Amino acid sequence: MNLPGHSRLPAGPVLAALLVLGFLALFLAVPVGTVFYSAFVNADGGFTIGHFGAFFNQPLMLEAFFNSLYVAGWSALLASLIAVPLAYFTVRFDFRGALIIQTLGVLPLIMPPFVGAVAMQLIFGRSGSVNLLLNDWFGFTIPFMEGLNGVIFVEALHYFPFILMNLVVALRNIDGAMEEAAFNLGARGFRLFRRVIFPLALPGYVAGTSLVFVKVFDDLGTPLVLGTTNMLAPQAYLRITQVGLEDPLGYVISVIMIAFSILALWLSARVLKGRDYSTLQKGGNSIQKRKLRPAESVLAYGWIILVLLLVLSPHMGVLLLSLASVWSFAPLPDGYTLAHYSAVFSESQGMIANTLLYCGLAAGVDVILGTAIAYLMLRTRLPARQWLDFLASAALAIPGIVLAIGLLRTFRGVEIPGTGTLLTSSWIIIMIAYSVRRLPYALRSCVAALQQINVSLEEAAQSLGATRMRTIRRVVVPLMAGGMLAGFVTSFVTAAVELSATIMLVTKDSQAPMSYGIYLYMQSAAGRGPGAALGVLAVAAVAIGTYVSHLLVERAQSRQRPARHDETA
Repeated sequence: MNLPGHSRLPAGPVLAALLVLGFLALFLAVPVGTVFYSAFVNADGGFTIGHFGAFFNQPLMLEAFFNSLYVAGWSALLASLIAVPLAYFTVRFDFRGALIIQTLGVLPLIMPPFVGAVAMQLIFGRSGSVNLLLNDWFGFTIPFMEGLNGVIFVEALHYFPFILMNLVVALRNIDGAMEEAAFNLGARGFRLFRRVIFPLALPGYVAGTSLVFVKVFDDLGTPLVLGTTNMLAPQAYLRITQVGLEDPLGYVISVIMIAFSILALWLSARVLKGRDYSTLQKGGNSIQKRKLRPAESVLAYGWIILVLLLVLSPHMGVLLLSLASVWSFAPLPDGYTLAHYSAVFSESQGMIANTLLYCGLAAGVDVILGTAIAYLMLRTRLPARQWLDFLASAALAIPGIVLAIGLLRTFRGVEIPGTGTLLTSSWIIIMIAYSVRRLPYALRSCVAALQQINVSLEEAAQSLGATRMRTIRRVVVPLMAGGMLAGFVTSFVTAAVELSATIMLVTKDSQAPMSYGIYLYMQSAAGRGPGAALGVLAVAAVAIGTYVSHLLVERAQSRQRPARHDETA
C-alpha cells in the first residue's frame, strides 16, 4: 500500500532532495571533479594528458606507483593468510571460545594503523622486543619492519578483519548438504576445503580482499609515521604541501588513486560475474561443525593463540608505550609511569575538545542527511532517488587525501561570510570533510532503521489527519531513533581517528584534533609516550562508541520484536 500523496511529487520531499543533492554536489562531486579537471588541464586552461606523461617519466613517481601496488597486493595476501584459516577453524570446527576468538579478531579495526605503527616498531623493529629475544636466543633477527615490509606488516594486521568478517558470514551460509555430498564422494581435508567450501565462500572472500586492497592503497598515515614516503599517498601529500596547489602531479596522483580504488572494486565484482554461488539451505543447515580430536585441539588452539597475540600486539604495544618511562633496546619498558597521561590532559585538552566539536557536528550532519536520504529512497517516488544513495556512498571510494586536496582547490579564496576568514583556513572545512567521509556509515544505519518500520504506521497517522512533516516528526523519527543514534556514534568514532584528510586541512596547531595530535607526537622520540597515551584514549573512545552503537541497535530491535509479534498474531 502506498502512502497518501505518492501519486504526485510534494514540495517537501523535492526540496529535501535538492538540499541533500546540493550538499553532496558542493562538498563531494565538485571537489572530486576539480581534482580530475586539474589533472587534465595545462597552465593555459587547455586539455592535456601531458601531466600523466610527466608522472610516468619521473623515476620517483614510477617507484611510488609500483610500491603502492606492491604494498596493497602483499598486504591483501598476508591478511588472507591470517583471516582465512581463522574464519575456517572457528566456523568449521566445534571448540570452546569460537565467538570470543572471532570478536578478538575484529579488534584491530578499532585502532587506526598509524597509531600502532610506532608501537610495532618497538616490538618487531630491528631493535624491538622480538628481534632482541631472537638474537639473544638464536643469534638471528627477522626484518619485520624494514622499509615497505613494515608498512605491509602493519596494514595486514590492521585490515585483515575485513576478510574475516565477510568470510565468516559466507561460510555460515553454505549449504551443509553440499559438504556432505562431497564428503561421501571421498573429498577430505584440504581437498574438501579447496574444491567445495572455499569456492562457495568466494563472494565473501573477494569482498573482504578488495576492501583491504583499497584501504591499503589509499592509506597515508601509516607510511608517513614509518618514514616511508616513496608511495602514492605520501607523494600526493608532499607534492601539495611542499610545491603547492598549482602542482599538477598532486592531482595526477589523486586521479590514479581514485582510478585504482574503483578498478579494485570493479574487478572484485567482475571475478564473480556469471557464476552461481547460491545454496538451497542456510542457517541451521550450514556447514556442519566437526569435533576436534585432542591432538587437533592442541594444534588449533596453539595456532589461534599465536595469531591473536600477533594481531593484538599493536594494542599491547601502544598500551605499554603509554605507560613506559623508558623503553629502548629492551624487550619491555625499564619503568612505568602515568606522566604521559598527565601530559596529555594538561597539554592536549584543546585537541580533545576539537575532536568532540568536529566529530560531533559532522556526525550530526551525517544523521540528518542519512535520515533524509533514507526517507526519500524508501518512502517517496522521486525520480532518480537512488542516485542520492549512490552519490553519498561514493565517498567510500574516495581517499581522504584526495577529498582534502579537492576541497582546498575548490574553496581556495572563499571567505566565510561576515568573518573575513578563508574557509580553507578554518576548522569548518575539517568538519565538512569528516561529514562527507563518514556519511556512508550513518546512511546505512538510517536505511536499516527505516526498513524495519512498517509503512502502515505512517498511513495510520496520516489517515488521522497528521501532515507528512508531523508524521515524520512524531512517528518516523522516534521509531528510527535507535538506528539514528547508532549511525551518529559510528560516524563520530570513525571520524575521530581520520588522519588522511585531517593532515591536509589543519593549518595551525590550535585546530588540531586528536588524530593529528597523535601524528605530531609520534614524530619525535620524546613525544611517543604522550602520543601513545592519546592513542589509547582514541582507541578507548572508539571501543566504547562501537559498543554503544551495537547496544542501541539491539535495544531498537528488541523494542520492535514485540510489535512484529503482535502484528503477526
